[in-house]
Amino acid sequence: MSRERVARRIAAAAAYGGGGIGLLGVGFAGLLLTEAKLAEIQLNTLHGEPPRADGLYGREFDGGEEPPVRMAVLGDSTAAGFGVDRGRDTPGALLAGGIAAMAERPVRLTVAAVNGAASDDLERQLLQALEAEPELDIALIMIGANDVTKRTKLADAVRMLGDTVRRLRAAGAEVIVGTCPDLGTIQPVRPPLRTVARRASRQLAAAQTIAVVESGGRSVSLGALLGPEFDHRPEMFAADRYHPSAQGYQTAAMALLPSMCAALGVWPEEERPDAFRGEGLLPVTQAAAQAAGRGGTEVAGAEVLGADSGPRGRWALLKNRRRRTLPTGAAGATSGNSHSTDADAAATEG
Repeated sequence: MSRERVARRIAAAAAYGGGGIGLLGVGFAGLLLTEAKLAEIQLNTLHGEPPRADGLYGREFDGGEEPPVRMAVLGDSTAAGFGVDRGRDTPGALLAGGIAAMAERPVRLTVAAVNGAASDDLERQLLQALEAEPELDIALIMIGANDVTKRTKLADAVRMLGDTVRRLRAAGAEVIVGTCPDLGTIQPVRPPLRTVARRASRQLAAAQTIAVVESGGRSVSLGALLGPEFDHRPEMFAADRYHPSAQGYQTAAMALLPSMCAALGVWPEEERPDAFRGEGLLPVTQAAAQAAGRGGTEVAGAEVLGADSGPRGRWALLKNRRRRTLPTGAAGATSGNSHSTDADAAATEG
């Protein structure tokens, strides 16, 4: 069965309450669980919590005519920045600084993402983020890896993500979702677990894209977060060889920044898709399947002749935006709370 058909089935099950798709036989599943335990032992080398990154970024623009952009980050340990020692090296801090530089406005960042989170924690994180910042301008969600490793039904994970995107959109926020990374590229994960992990994570990423677009958000494929761009480059990984290092998070942030700025209207848009870069208007299921196999690809809802749907369902625009280096000093921040953070230290240093 093609990735496109599987993604549509998972997304349909999420929308209509189906049970999802079973991937494994019982005997094979037992072998994979043994492999997974061995990989978990090798990966479990980092401890503690991610550094705090909440605060105000782009201090040089504070006091201008426009108020700060209000931004929240939801998701798992990768969204929170686990694996680095300084708040300014987390994805939220890097992106807040980048948006501030592009928009020439300060950005007030709230991070609700936590270690170990799967999609069933998104509702709690959403309430926390809206309590801290009731009128969000933009939200980033990075989720999915723990749904695969915890064997969450993919349809359930997709449904919970779609619900979160819809509620954020209803609250007035633009929403960008970094989809499930390709877990089959993690070195301590050996065959045959690697093959199944790759298939499951890409199926989930494609189904996430369908749900996100149909809920009014934009998706960005993070398959390359743990994939080809990191292959044979140990400096991209933290000590556990699973979570990104500071350099790894910067690479991921560079892939997300153009889409986040475009959602806020502060990124230069080209008039038409560039076919030479693989861009174009497609049914959302086809766009999702293509994006799942190519990191950094954005998928967003689109219209054709004034209609948002065609014979094959929702229209989507697939874009491979050109990346830009994050602005120097982008992550300087002043904390919005009473706790001392590494982001605060960055602000006082600069």
